Amino acid sequence: MRVAVAGASPQAVEMTASLVEAGAVVTWHRRDLSESDIDAAAMVFAYTGDPAQNRLIRKLAHCRRRPCVVEPGEPDAAAGTPAAGRVVLVGGGPGDPGLLTVAGREALAAADVIVTDRLAPVALLTTVAPRATVIDVSKIPGGPRTEQHVINDLLVAHAAAGRTVVRFKGGDGFVFGRGGEEVEHCVGAGIPVEVIPGVSSSIAAPAAAGIPVTHRGLTQGFTVVTGHVPPGHPESAIDYAALARANTTLVLMMAVANLGAISSALIAAGMDPTTPAAVVADGCLPSQRAVRGTVATIAAAARAAGIRPPATTVIGAVVGFAPGQLSAPASSAASAAPASGPATGTQE
Repeated sequence: MRVAVAGASPQAVEMTASLVEAGAVVTWHRRDLSESDIDAAAMVFAYTGDPAQNRLIRKLAHCRRRPCVVEPGEPDAAAGTPAAGRVVLVGGGPGDPGLLTVAGREALAAADVIVTDRLAPVALLTTVAPRATVIDVSKIPGGPRTEQHVINDLLVAHAAAGRTVVRFKGGDGFVFGRGGEEVEHCVGAGIPVEVIPGVSSSIAAPAAAGIPVTHRGLTQGFTVVTGHVPPGHPESAIDYAALARANTTLVLMMAVANLGAISSALIAAGMDPTTPAAVVADGCLPSQRAVRGTVATIAAAARAAGIRPPATTVIGAVVGFAPGQLSAPASSAASAAPASGPATGTQE
């Protein structure tokens, strides 16, 4: 897929990188954007920093039925004004476009405005929603981010103007996706809201790596927690001592940076240091990688392998489950090598 990017802001670079992770081939040319670039592109990014220039690029893209991604502060960024406005929250799944639900795809096709982040499968917008205006509200770890109150206000403002707005995000919007906050804000403003669930990466990423979060004879449950802050942090409300004794599979989201501290807390609370563990990065994408080890070694193994977000960590006996080679998801070539590695940690 060819994309045309006007401007080189960190947001544009990050969003383009997400397309590369999904299998697109991107070549950067540092020159002025031309109409022929838009003609040849499947998706256009208007990030010039000049509102007038961005409006022109957006107009040219819409005339050619190309999705145009704009920044959240871009004025007059809507493509149409239907009679009644509403907001639809669509969970995009773990990254593979084929794992987006049918209902989610239909909602995107009917959208005037799509408010998306970098973890949603944005590549499919070129065919599903070529006339929609796409607003990038990515939260980049350690980099630029769109605050949640800005996203909430965008949803209400465009819906109040009579537009059909899709809030498009990776995974499921109600699993660490702040979907509940967005629904609450829209309902409070009198905006009709529909929720279309998505496939959560907390389950899908381990499954794509051959790790079932439950398995008869091994575990009777699983717990999903966020690891975006370490144990003992004032914002952490997680009882790691209870998790260490729960005898269920533990799934950690957003835990790459704090994996060492979390593993230490679990071991200190009584978890067997040899408990199998794995980190699955870019789950369900062609760039998927899995690193395996034990709860005592997994942080060092992930660090040595250069694992970066997004990644899902699984701790428990199910990580040792090895059913043989799995087939890739239907619409991608995502790697899935489930063979268990030695305790020191192996990369698949």
